[in-house]
Amino acid sequence: MSSSLVWLFDLDNTLHNASRAIFPAINVNMNAYIAKVFQGLGHPSDAEAVNAARIKYLKHYGATLLGMVKHHQVSEAEFLHEAHRFDDLLSLIRAERGLAKLFRRLPGRKVLLTNAPRRYAHEVVRHLGLHRHFAEHIPIESMRVHGRLHPKPSRRLLRRLLAKERKRAHQCILVEDTARNLKAAKALGMRTVWVTRYLGQASALHRKSEYLPDRLTHRPFYVDVKVKSVTEVARRLARLKAKR
Repeated sequence: MSSSLVWLFDLDNTLHNASRAIFPAINVNMNAYIAKVFQGLGHPSDAEAVNAARIKYLKHYGATLLGMVKHHQVSEAEFLHEAHRFDDLLSLIRAERGLAKLFRRLPGRKVLLTNAPRRYAHEVVRHLGLHRHFAEHIPIESMRVHGRLHPKPSRRLLRRLLAKERKRAHQCILVEDTARNLKAAKALGMRTVWVTRYLGQASALHRKSEYLPDRLTHRPFYVDVKVKSVTEVARRLARLKAKR
């Protein structure tokens, strides 16, 4: 592997445990906001209807935000702000030790590629002590192609990123917990690492089963390397190098 490599790191449930407290809090916030929007539009706004809409848009578009913008004309900025309001975000973050050591061992450029908003991602990465290791942050607000929002797993987004980085697909490695995003990256020829440590902890409010293969013990064809912990990635460099 050479320094020409570009690592694309997801954030939530890849670099830290978002399922424990952050995802449940986000989903409560989202449901409250969706209920308010639905009430204003005269739509059913009971808990069941709101939760069903949130999950439906997540599954169909890859981000609940897109469904709310497309079908209910909400403000992107307002939605993201309301969904990521926390009394004390830092107290909710749980992560493994050794993340900074991992980043120091990996050759190449590191880019944060997350469907989370800029301010939230910045706070989490800084709290994890990883801000100095990332050459660039690409939050959901920056995931635009021809002016339109295209968050992961958008292949248009990934193609645009490859063009911007001036790299061939095999020179980029996507490190993710969400299998759906890895599948899109592999279809373009990127190398892929699937992090599974926190997937079994997904709360009832944030079920990610639509993104998971039938068994977490299985390594899908679009996953080059499957690891329980992101800290294992450096030890799997040889296998990733062989994947071209």
